Amino acid sequence: MGVCDAIERLIEQRRLSATGAMTGMAGWRRRAGDFRCLVRAHPADVGLHFTLTGQRPLTAARDLAQDGRLPDIGVLVRRALTGALPRDAIRDELRAQLDAFEDEWGAPPDFLDGHQHAHALPGIRDIVVEELVRRYAATPPWLRNCREPLAWVRRRRLGWRKAVLIGTLSAGAAPRAQAAGLATNDSFRGLYDFGPEPGYRTIFRAALDGPGERVLVHCHPGHVDEELRRLDPLLEPREHELAYLASAACGEDLHAARVRPARFRETGRPR
Repeated sequence: MGVCDAIERLIEQRRLSATGAMTGMAGWRRRAGDFRCLVRAHPADVGLHFTLTGQRPLTAARDLAQDGRLPDIGVLVRRALTGALPRDAIRDELRAQLDAFEDEWGAPPDFLDGHQHAHALPGIRDIVVEELVRRYAATPPWLRNCREPLAWVRRRRLGWRKAVLIGTLSAGAAPRAQAAGLATNDSFRGLYDFGPEPGYRTIFRAALDGPGERVLVHCHPGHVDEELRRLDPLLEPREHELAYLASAACGEDLHAARVRPARFRETGRPR
């Protein structure tokens, strides 16, 4: 799959330091073994990209999936905000996706995030935190925080509407995780509307600027192939992101900002 190829290339180039696996996809079973070998040679965090929207579930997902497919994000958000989520179905699907990760990877995930940030929605985030603490009490994974201080968002300006929307929907997720002993990033950057302007280099350079001890810049690089066309509507922006992230210009921008991609445990204030 073109997305997997792109991620592997960027990890080898040390331009990506983390990636999440959609373990309900056939590609995870096909490629996890070879990917594990690559990560041994080029260390990176590998986590679960918990999927509750748009794809086929691993479980029956009763009262959540229809005709064998998980709901659109808009439907999931409405149900989360009105307290109408099928909690048991979500918990079962989370456990099945974690099982599928461990079956192929032979170890727990380094972190958990969510497809379309669904892991941080009201109701869902409680299930996620409870399950991670129950399952990985000794060495819990870190959890993606999709919110950052509004002043930081305003300073960058780019993508601020999306940042405010996602931050509002996920408000409370990071404090909930931290209270349970799960580490989180303190800054979440890289949001934009996937339009052609401004170019991705402008988006990325803005994301490198600003405060934060544990800064997460999320991205979606990939080669567009027929498999991706069947699975996801996000296409051309992936190619634009990949072209920049693999380029010498990206290396120059990282150097100018005095930033290097790092695994989560390498970030934060020295102790």
